[in-house]
Formats: sequence, C-alpha cells, structure tokens
Amino acid sequence: MCGFVGIINYNGAECSPESFALLQSMGEQIAHRGPDDTQYFCDGPLGIVFNRLSIVDLQSGNQPFFNEDRSVMLVVNGEIYNHKELKAQLQGHHVFQSDSDCEVLLHLYEEHGIDVLQMVNGMFAAAIWDMRRRCLYLARDRLGIKPLYYSNFNGQLAFASELKALLTHPDCPREFDELLSNLV
Repeated sequence: MCGFVGIINYNGAECSPESFALLQSMGEQIAHRGPDDTQYFCDGPLGIVFNRLSIVDLQSGNQPFFNEDRSVMLVVNGEIYNHKELKAQLQGHHVFQSDSDCEVLLHLYEEHGIDVLQMVNGMFAAAIWDMRRRCLYLARDRLGIKPLYYSNFNGQLAFASELKALLTHPDCPREFDELLSNLV
C-alpha cells in the first residue's frame, strides 16, 4: 500500500529538529501502510517520511528515489501500469537504481518536466522535489484512485496519504468547510 507525509515551509526555513519530530509523528500515523521500510528525507524547507510495503522489487525498491546527480527526489504510492514501455524509451539515457515500476516517473520528469503526468497510465499519488528549482510537485492519477490530502496553514503546506496524519499537525485546521460540503 505504501504512504508518505511531508511538510514544506513557504518562507524557505530549514526543516528544523521540531519539524522533523512532527514529521516522525505524522509518519507513525500511517506506519501500517508500509511496514517493510521507513525512510526520512529533509532538504532545506522540505521534510518527507515514506513508509513502504514491498510489492515490486523487494530488494532495491526503497524510496525516496533520486536521479543520478541527486538533484531530483521522488516518492510514490501506487502502480504505473505502462512502466515497461516508458522505461524502454528512457534506456541508455538514465541509470535506474531499481526495478520498481514507480522509478520511471523520476527519469520521465527529468526528460519532460511535469508533462510526465500525461504519459503515465496507472494509479498513484506522488511528490517530486526538484532541488535545482526548489519546487515541489504533488500529483495524483487522473481518477484520483490513490489518496493525497493537503492543507495550507501558517506558511506551510502539509500533505499525507491519510487524513489522520495531517490532523497530527497541531496547526492543521479542523473546521468543517460548509462550501466544500456542497460539492460532495
């Protein structure tokens, strides 16, 4: 199943020890989604926790994934159905660290930018951190099969695979949004 949580500070403030402790707490809320491995990533204003359930590439498919010069990072919860054909298009241009179906998104992003999402057939929620641009992309498949929740507050964006992880953050709003309730 896998899952991830993250926080990015809009003001560029570094991921502090307090933020890291909060990320750990948020990650513990979704530990059941990935009992096989837990990884932590911090770079400048961004912190991410990834919990992995090993399904494909049991040995080397741990996340986050990094490109060759470690300037782009990717975490994914999901499955990319057309990964073999997409990987074939990239052969010779990139070094793959695993046989994971999801790693192909990383290298496709390097080649095509965020337009990669138009090429992918699958069910996924992903976070791409482009360290050169200092830009975070959050994405889901077209049908929204894999969940990805987020909230803006106090100069931060928090995101998670499950709502209860977001609600672990003490500043996350808990008020019911009347306007949004009309859309459901």
